[in-house]
Amino acid sequence: MATTASSAEPAPPDGTPPGGPPEQDAAGLGRRGAALFVVPALVLVALFLVLPAVWTLYLGSTDYRLTGIPAVDPSFVGTDNLTRALGDSGFLRSLWLTLLFVLGSAVIGQAGLGFALAWWMRERTGWLKTTLEALVMLAWILPSSVVAFLWIAFLDRDGGTLNALLHTPGAAWLLDHPMLSIVVYNIWRGTAFSMMLYSAALGNVPASHLETARLAGANGWQLLRDVVLPCVRGHVLTNLLLISLWTFNDFTPFLITAGGPDGASEILPVHIYKTALGNGELGYGAALSFLMLLINLVVAVIYLRLLGRGRTARRRPAADVPAPRGPGAGDAPGRPDDPGEATA
Repeated sequence: MATTASSAEPAPPDGTPPGGPPEQDAAGLGRRGAALFVVPALVLVALFLVLPAVWTLYLGSTDYRLTGIPAVDPSFVGTDNLTRALGDSGFLRSLWLTLLFVLGSAVIGQAGLGFALAWWMRERTGWLKTTLEALVMLAWILPSSVVAFLWIAFLDRDGGTLNALLHTPGAAWLLDHPMLSIVVYNIWRGTAFSMMLYSAALGNVPASHLETARLAGANGWQLLRDVVLPCVRGHVLTNLLLISLWTFNDFTPFLITAGGPDGASEILPVHIYKTALGNGELGYGAALSFLMLLINLVVAVIYLRLLGRGRTARRRPAADVPAPRGPGAGDAPGRPDDPGEATA
């Protein structure tokens, strides 16, 4: 005979409500005490993120310049700078080059090569794996300025390492192929992050799933497509979100090509820098920065929606499939459905 046990906790002798005093956490700080630990972080965020963003938005609505009368008495122009940007061929070209830069070096290059390295090294051991990981990590930990000058020496027309290896003396890679040069440079520099993230994700794929697929006769591609990728989908989207935003806002290619020759590698951060500081148009440059911020927000929202859909799809089957009934299931003798039930 089954009897239902009461799930309510008895009140303590001192009259304190079950679960502790109201607005009290496990550390005993309470909401006000916990807020004191959050306030310093909020102040830093406000000083270095919120206020600069608001100030940039204000500058973008003026004709502020570094020199001349607008530097002393800037005028409010409203959305004129934004309208000008949408019709500016230089801005549209730099935006197109930035999209190519992100697609080639981040989405295809870093994500693809990082996953390939992680997949290849998942079962490797010994000195080969250690050496490869050390070389990839070396590109990640070196300062960007140092890496940029290393690549200038590597691609140099006179005495460059690449020309010596290919026996192509005098080949000007940075002049003839500027976008390809900075794409390959960024792939080499940023692949380490993707490789580390994918290595951790592949390590969490259940071995039983892989073994079951192998016993069912799945080949390597089917194993990757039907078992591994569904398990690491969230990690893939997270990695793509991070490296896409980092690459979109990357200024380091300026150290290699300075946006040249003739604007052939002038990605959006470099174009904004030249507009705001090179030409002295701080107001117009701030408006371009605001547009750049909006593009970042759109990209982030798209990735987050895709990530949310993946989580919903993973939860839906478990919620839609009814619990098994019958002998041996939840209503079997000795196995009550309700956790609150006890066997008398």
